[in-house]
Amino acid sequence: MQTSEFGSWTTPITAELITRSAARVTDVRVDGDAVVWSEARPEEGGRVQLIRREADGTTTELLPEGFDARTSVHEYGGGDWWVRDGAVWFANWRDQRLYRLDGGEPEPLTPEPEVPRGDRYADGGFSPDGTRLVVVREHHPAGGGGAGAVRNELVELHPGGTQEVLVSGPDFVASPRFSPDARRLAWVSWNHPDLPWDDTVLTVRELATGEDTVVAGGPGESVGEPRWHSDGTLCFVSDRTGWWNLYRWTPGGGVEPAVVLDAEIGVPGWQLGTGRYALLPEGRTLFARWSGGLDGLAIADADGTVTELDLPFTAIRAVRATGAGEVVVLAGSPVAEPGVYAVTAGGAVRPLREPRDPRCGAEYLSGPEAIDFPSGDRVSHALFYPPANPGHTGPEDSRPPLIVMVHGGPTSTASPVLSLGIQYWTSRGFAVVDVNYGGSTGFGRAYREQLRGAWGRLDVADCLAAARWLAAEGRVDGGKLLIRGGSAGGFTVLAALAREDTPFAAGTDLYGVADLEVLAADTHKFESRYLDRLIGPYPEAREVYVDRSPIHRVDAFSRPLLVLQGADDPVVPPNQSELIVDALRARKVPVAYLVFEGEQHGFRRAESIRRSLDAELSFYSQILGFPLPAGEAIEPVEVENLP
Repeated sequence: MQTSEFGSWTTPITAELITRSAARVTDVRVDGDAVVWSEARPEEGGRVQLIRREADGTTTELLPEGFDARTSVHEYGGGDWWVRDGAVWFANWRDQRLYRLDGGEPEPLTPEPEVPRGDRYADGGFSPDGTRLVVVREHHPAGGGGAGAVRNELVELHPGGTQEVLVSGPDFVASPRFSPDARRLAWVSWNHPDLPWDDTVLTVRELATGEDTVVAGGPGESVGEPRWHSDGTLCFVSDRTGWWNLYRWTPGGGVEPAVVLDAEIGVPGWQLGTGRYALLPEGRTLFARWSGGLDGLAIADADGTVTELDLPFTAIRAVRATGAGEVVVLAGSPVAEPGVYAVTAGGAVRPLREPRDPRCGAEYLSGPEAIDFPSGDRVSHALFYPPANPGHTGPEDSRPPLIVMVHGGPTSTASPVLSLGIQYWTSRGFAVVDVNYGGSTGFGRAYREQLRGAWGRLDVADCLAAARWLAAEGRVDGGKLLIRGGSAGGFTVLAALAREDTPFAAGTDLYGVADLEVLAADTHKFESRYLDRLIGPYPEAREVYVDRSPIHRVDAFSRPLLVLQGADDPVVPPNQSELIVDALRARKVPVAYLVFEGEQHGFRRAESIRRSLDAELSFYSQILGFPLPAGEAIEPVEVENLP
C-alpha cells in the first residue's frame, strides 16, 4: 500500500469505465410470461432501447435504429412505453409521436403535430379487453405562448388516429386506469401552484353516465398510483397520515387503510408511470418502502399484517406484478447497480437482467453509512462514504478532503445504491457525503415540507452543518471541503458559496439556478409555479427572490467555481449559468465553464459524462494542489483568474 496524497490515488474506476457498457435500466414491465425493460445507453447518445426477455431466457432488442423510447411530457418523462399481448406502445424522442410495434416497423398512432414535438404522449392505460387506450397528452401550441399555453389532458385514442378528450381543465393529469369491468376510469390531477407531492386529487368516473367521484386528495394530501383490484376496489398511495401509505376505496363505500407504516411507500411524482407496489392473489400486496434513508421490500397480508423481506436491495425503482404470485422489481444495492429481478412472496430472488460487473474489486467500493447530524435546532440526514482503495492510504495524521453532494429536485433524495459516479471520487481518496437536507423525500411529509419558503436557506444550512460536523468528528479535513450539485442542487451550491462565512474551498455547479426571478419567468410548465412553494408567490415575494438569488450575492463570492451546462436544457436554460459565470469573471473570481452541445437537463452522452467527470477532477487538483493520478489521460480544464 502506497502513501499518497488524497485525490491522487490511482483507481480502475475511471470516467471511461463509468461510461463503458453503462446501459442504465430505467423501467420494467410484464407481458404474460415475458418481461420487458428499457435501457438508457450513453454510448448511443443516451438513446433508450427496449429489451424483451422470454420465459426461456432469450432476449430481443425491440426498437429498430432511429427510434428512442422517451417522452418529454413534464420534461422529465416517465410512462414512456407500455406492453400488452406481445406488442409495445412507446413515445419516440425525436418527434414525440406515439408508436405501436408488433413485429416489423413501428406504426405511428398519432398525427404529425403542428409544431415539432408539439404533442407529447405518456402513461397509457388499457381497458381490460385491450380495445380502449387512454393516454396523457401534453399539447404545445403553434406560436408558443409560454408555460401558460401548454395544455395537459387525458385523451382516448380511436382507430384511424382520432382522439377524444376525456379529461380537460386541471393543469395536470396522470395515471388513467380502467377498472376490471371497464365501467370506471380512475385518474390523478392537480393544479398550480401545487406539484404532485403537494396536493393532488384522485377521481373515478362512471363511464356510462359521466359522473365523477372524488375518492381522495385535496389540500394537504398527495395521492397517486391508482391500481384496481380484481374485485373492483381501488388501491392508491396517500400521505394523509404524514407518510405515503396504501389505502383502498370501495365504489359506493369509502376509503380504508390497507398498509399504514411510518415509512414512505410512495415517491415524488417527478416522472409518470411509477410503480411502488403490486397486488397479488389472496389480497396480498408486495410493496417497496423507504425507512431511515434506506429502501426495501415488504409484503402485507389481507388483514394488514406486514412482513419485511430480508433482501439485499436498498433502492427500489419499480415493482410490477407478474400474475403468477410474484413480482418483477428494478432494484439495486450498495454493491450493485439496479438490475431486474423476479421476487416471490416468500423472498426468493431470481435475476432476470443482472447489473453490469463494475470491473473492479469490492475493496474499491465505499459503502454508504446513514448518518444523522445536528443542523441548528433540527436533525438532518445524509449518506457518508469514506475513501476506499486497497493500494493507497493518505499521509500520516491527515484527513481526506470532503465532497458534499447536493441532490436535485429539491424534492428528491440521496439513494443508497451503487453509483460509480460516487466511487470515482472515493476510490481516489475523497470522502463523500450525500445530504438529505430538509425538504428531501423518504422521511415523511413534515420533513419534506421543511423547505417550504426556505429554499436557499435550510438546504444550505444542512449542507454546511454536514461538512462541519464531519470535520469536527475528525473524519474529514475541514480545510478541504468541496460542494457539488446539479439543477436545484446547483442552486444550493451557488448559495453556499455566495456567503462570506462559507467553509467550502471550491464548488461545482451543474446546470444550477443563479437568478430565481429569471427562472420564474423562463422555465417549463411543470415547474413554472414550483417557486411559489419554495420561495413565495411572485411578484408579491420579489424581495425574497432577489435576496435568495446567488447572482445578487456575488460580492460575497470568493471561492473558485466550475460550471457545467447542457446547451439545450429546457428546465434550467443556459442563461442561468452564463449569468453567474459572467459575474464571477467580472469580479476576477476563479471560474471554469464548459457547455455540452446536444445535452439537456442532465448529461446522457458518454463523451459528455467522461469530459465532465475528468474536468471536475482537474479543477479540484488545481484548487487543492494534489497531482492528477499517474497513467490517466485526463484533459485539464482551464480555470480563469486562478492565481
